[in-house]
Amino acid sequence: MTPQRASVKDVAAAAGVSVGTVSNVLNRPDTVAAKTRARVEQAMAELNFHRNASARQLRAGVSRTVGAIVMDVGNPFYTELARGIEDRLAIDDHTLILCSSDDDPRREARFLRLLAEQGVRGVLVTPMSTTKDRLADLRRLGIPSVLMDSNSRQHASVGVDHVSGGEQAIRHLLEQGHRRILFLAGSPELQQTRHRLRGAAEAVQAAGLNPSDVLRVITLPSQTANDGQQGLIEALESGWGPTAVFCMNDIVALGAMRELRRRGLSVPADMAVVGYDDLFLAAELMTPLTSVRQPMRQLGWAAADLLLTETPHELFKPELIVRASSDHRRA
Repeated sequence: MTPQRASVKDVAAAAGVSVGTVSNVLNRPDTVAAKTRARVEQAMAELNFHRNASARQLRAGVSRTVGAIVMDVGNPFYTELARGIEDRLAIDDHTLILCSSDDDPRREARFLRLLAEQGVRGVLVTPMSTTKDRLADLRRLGIPSVLMDSNSRQHASVGVDHVSGGEQAIRHLLEQGHRRILFLAGSPELQQTRHRLRGAAEAVQAAGLNPSDVLRVITLPSQTANDGQQGLIEALESGWGPTAVFCMNDIVALGAMRELRRRGLSVPADMAVVGYDDLFLAAELMTPLTSVRQPMRQLGWAAADLLLTETPHELFKPELIVRASSDHRRA
């Protein structure tokens, strides 16, 4: 049987005081005589009493809980993002409910409904193409929302300049002499995919080359290592013969490097590899991975700050971190 949680009434009875006195000890302790306060606090300790924050928030009409829906909390990128959210929420004594959408519109819709039922203070979400329509329903309920890792003029958002990120990655590969570059991409419905591809094409054009000659795009079902490996297999067996691969994230890059290793191909001598995010593991690989660094924790912090204070933040700038996987001099 579930143990009965001690109530304010239980504490009052054990301490021999009124419920109002217990409430004063909890909320206005300076108004209670020291001896009485000590007796109430002893009763709380003996009963293992904890105040019911949900009931308190319900009475006050203000929730101190924020919901966040990310693509996949198992991806270290979103783990770092969530840590940034938590760090900012903790400053104002808020807590976080974290959910993974798995890039599934139905799953996202279900979590948004559940968060609304919980009466959260607001919602942070890494969006899909259909997300904004669902957020309109939250707005009608008085629940604000912020898009993360997204750049929107119509909705509160905190984002990264992924056009610049794609441009930096491809410009680096062009400078290394590569003229057949594979992009292992996420869904074209994702703004991140479209912007990184735009940046890649701009880099090729700036070099006086034709993007259709230099770039090939393979869209992955999901952004996992296994899909990265399968995407590279498809490219290698197509006969086109890329000499470099730009990956949607570092996890995809791990899968691509796994396939190169399986085939006995050397990185970067036989194929250069560039990832995206610059996860902690990128620098620790046997062949350290070149990656476009995103300010993951800062992104989460800024999104939570925007939700709580309505203070806008500038678009974050990514930075290419060059390592041995794409640079012969570092190999």
